[in-house]
Amino acid sequence: MASELKTLFRRRRTWAMFLALAAIPVLIAVAVRLSSSVSPGRGPAFLDRITQNGLFVGVTAMLVSVPLFLPLTIGVVAGDTIAGEAGLGTLRYLLVAPAGRVRLLLVKYAGAAAFCVAAPLMVALAGTAIGTALFPVGPVTLLSGDVIAPGEAALRLLLMVAYLAISLLGLSAVGLFLSTLTDVPVGAMAATIVLSVVSQVLDQLPQLEWLHPWLFSHYWFGFADVLRQPVLWDSFGSNALLQTGYVAVFGALAYGRFVTKDVLS
Repeated sequence: MASELKTLFRRRRTWAMFLALAAIPVLIAVAVRLSSSVSPGRGPAFLDRITQNGLFVGVTAMLVSVPLFLPLTIGVVAGDTIAGEAGLGTLRYLLVAPAGRVRLLLVKYAGAAAFCVAAPLMVALAGTAIGTALFPVGPVTLLSGDVIAPGEAALRLLLMVAYLAISLLGLSAVGLFLSTLTDVPVGAMAATIVLSVVSQVLDQLPQLEWLHPWLFSHYWFGFADVLRQPVLWDSFGSNALLQTGYVAVFGALAYGRFVTKDVLS
């Protein structure tokens, strides 16, 4: 497990994705700082609050990252789990070890899950840093109208990171399964990213309202409930249950495919 994490987080590609994610809050903060005014109701949610409190840079950046940027990076990492090793010709050597295929599958998914935590955390940390540097930081007014201290607001921000990490676990499981179907990592990456887009599009169609609660992206924006007093945990629970279902189903599919797959590379 430690070896897998070292390999993942030492890659230049991983750090390039981290830098791209960190650039999102930086661009938002600089754009707001250079603008003469931000009209309420225009642009992403909470954008107009950034000038009053720099902590909202991280919140806004996470909202902007959820539809495309976070799923894109997760798709790259999850799609590369098994197919990447096959493409490099190292998969059969990994399977020579006594650990076997099941452990390799679990380790690969654990690495992808670790990235699910690291990716939104990078957005939050970069947003907090640039927001603190460019704007005043003080008590935060929640969506419910209550005011909390900056320290508690930082804890709420970490809760949002945890919510997004859970939200992306289902997509990671889908990517892991797709990665067992091919020896070409780019194909698994692209398919995972496309499915994330398709899921979000379907979630916007009122004609498919019956399907919405079953889509892995349905609760992705529910982390805004953390900005209420008291915190509304309904979305947390529903989201965790849904993602657990996706992990179980696609994890089983990945297992069924991988343990019977002829590994030639």
